[in-house]
Amino acid sequence: MFEKAAMLFLYCETPVHAGTGTSLSIVDLPIQRERITGLPIVQASSLKGVLRAEVERLKGKQIAETLFGPETQRASEHAGCVSPHDARLLLFPIRSLVGVFAWATCPLVLERFKREMIAAGFSVNWSVPSLPTNSPQAFVAESSEIIADATIVLEEFAFKAQPSQEAKNIADWLATNAFPQSNEYETFRDWLPKRFVILPDDAFRDFTQLATEVIARIRLKTETKTVAEGALWTEEHLPSETLLYAPIFVSKPLAPNANQLGLTDSDAVLRELGGLQLDRLQIGGDETVGRGIVKVRFVRPEDVQKS
Repeated sequence: MFEKAAMLFLYCETPVHAGTGTSLSIVDLPIQRERITGLPIVQASSLKGVLRAEVERLKGKQIAETLFGPETQRASEHAGCVSPHDARLLLFPIRSLVGVFAWATCPLVLERFKREMIAAGFSVNWSVPSLPTNSPQAFVAESSEIIADATIVLEEFAFKAQPSQEAKNIADWLATNAFPQSNEYETFRDWLPKRFVILPDDAFRDFTQLATEVIARIRLKTETKTVAEGALWTEEHLPSETLLYAPIFVSKPLAPNANQLGLTDSDAVLRELGGLQLDRLQIGGDETVGRGIVKVRFVRPEDVQKS
């Protein structure tokens, strides 16, 4: 049984392609999505593999196997004690008529995020404003800079701007507790309340399905420098400036050598994970063309309570 929890926030600095393989749709290589909501995710298995590789690089194979379990051929020896969940969408960037782009979310996403935070032992002091799924309105903070004539225009769709104290509270909380805290993100944290918008659920879902980045890729023939037969394809990516979150649950280590490594209980496991001071990770495919770089923030419940 899991005893402790933390939250891993992933801020996309480049487009991210966590793919599902081939598809019969208009995009050859789509990204991973939830079956019911259609919202983008990064599956837990992908995230676990990345975290395991990073722990092994920083701390060695013994620590990695204690935390995440031994390799497949030795899986019967013991289970791992760290369980990352799917990385779910929290903020999605959308082109805006003014302010360049907006960080968008919706009540469904916020309520699920709040539920998961509370289940993981976090303190959440904001409420999600009510907004009908087919509403023509969108909530923004009083200081919003994406409003033109009382209207928010995202891509080619317009919403009536509704200033909301709850929206500002959520944006401020995310800037403090979810956004990266390093110096290079100071301006982005300042921008968030000014470019934050809560859209109706249906509109947000449509944007996440129709406003992702679709990139054409080719492979050239060495001799002629022309496209090789069958070597033209399209890939879907989560855009830069997307924010994801993934709950991380831990239990008491089961590895025989856990005590020797100083991993005596779940608190020690959380300290070990926090002590890694993870900075940036590469998630998904296309590593050799600069895709999948995310800025990481590891947050424990006591970190939020002190903020």
